[in-house]
Amino acid sequence: MSLKENIEMVKEELNSEEKFFEKAVITERFVKKYKNLMIGAVVAIIVIVIANVVIDSNKATTVKEANKTLAILLLNPSDENTQTIMKNLSPALFDVWSYSQAVVNKDIQTMKGLQTSKATLIGDLATYEVASQSADVQELNDYAMRQGAIYKDLAVVQSAIILLNKNEIDKAHNELHKVSQQSPLSKVVLALLHYGVK
Repeated sequence: MSLKENIEMVKEELNSEEKFFEKAVITERFVKKYKNLMIGAVVAIIVIVIANVVIDSNKATTVKEANKTLAILLLNPSDENTQTIMKNLSPALFDVWSYSQAVVNKDIQTMKGLQTSKATLIGDLATYEVASQSADVQELNDYAMRQGAIYKDLAVVQSAIILLNKNEIDKAHNELHKVSQQSPLSKVVLALLHYGVK
């Protein structure tokens, strides 16, 4: 190798080292400038992870306790202390249990209280039961008009039957025409449409 080539190689190495040191200095300045922010971010991530673990653990414990409490309630439904514990542990599960007890006991007052339940489906089912037990055409129609009503067609058929029993055949037929042909109750509707024909 010639001297010129050696000098060029040394220059390149010096440039590389210079760039390396330059980047190291920039990195050091960045770390010094944002050190507290980076430490805070790491601490925040650790706190969030720990909080999620604790929350998940608490949820699992609550579910186990709610299941144990439900088992006790199934054996002794009149135990008010256990009912209170269940209501505090899992209000939605308590509403489901209350609904099942109200259906078995035909307890319309409990059903009325469950109409505003936050538990999935329970509010709707309780509203239907109250309307059905009242045998009031208007209540059944109000229920059927609700968006997402589970027993919409059944409520319409029930109101039509009440109208047929009152000999209000035209009104009953108008109600029955609200039920779609794809409904599982369509055959019942066809039979009722022929009922009371003049």
